[in-house]
Amino acid sequence: MTKLLIATTNPGKLAELSRFLDDIPMSLVSLKDFDITDSVEETGSTFEENAILKAKFYAKKFGLPTLADDGGFEIDALGGEPGVKSHRWIHGDREDTDEELIAYTIERLKGVPLPDRGAQLRAVIAFSLPNGETKTATAAIRGVIPLQPSSTRTHGFPFRSLLYLPQISKFYNFDVLSNEENEAYNHRKKALEELKPLIKRLC
Repeated sequence: MTKLLIATTNPGKLAELSRFLDDIPMSLVSLKDFDITDSVEETGSTFEENAILKAKFYAKKFGLPTLADDGGFEIDALGGEPGVKSHRWIHGDREDTDEELIAYTIERLKGVPLPDRGAQLRAVIAFSLPNGETKTATAAIRGVIPLQPSSTRTHGFPFRSLLYLPQISKFYNFDVLSNEENEAYNHRKKALEELKPLIKRLC
């Protein structure tokens, strides 16, 4: 059976992507299945550039078709910040904690009226073959940032506690949305669906 590498060590992201790939007859492996001694420096200025960097690097390194993603939070009133700096927005030299990011976002938007607090979570997924052939897909879920964040937290996904979806009156959080809502609104799933025809050719 053909192996497909999902280039992440984040267990939540791995579980999510694996669930969306359960209809593809491939053996899924992650970076935790390998002895990783080096990593990719994410020097891109866009989500797409970083996703491609990671996918190409690991596809060549392990000789496997590889999926890698990059994405983050984009706030309208802040000109698209934090964008590619979504997890190093505050300190720069280290990853910010979930609580730091939630509190900092609320502070930065102090005084901004609700109609101007639009935001989106955007994801770019890159699929790369060992020969360097690469294709990308992108998707986003839009909402607003209320004056107070959700009290529900999902470790590693702080911005989901900030993005409120008016159309269903819920925060975009795994544990708040029903299974059907998670399927319908998930932005990574939407991006992945674009790549599935290409992935299925390898089966």
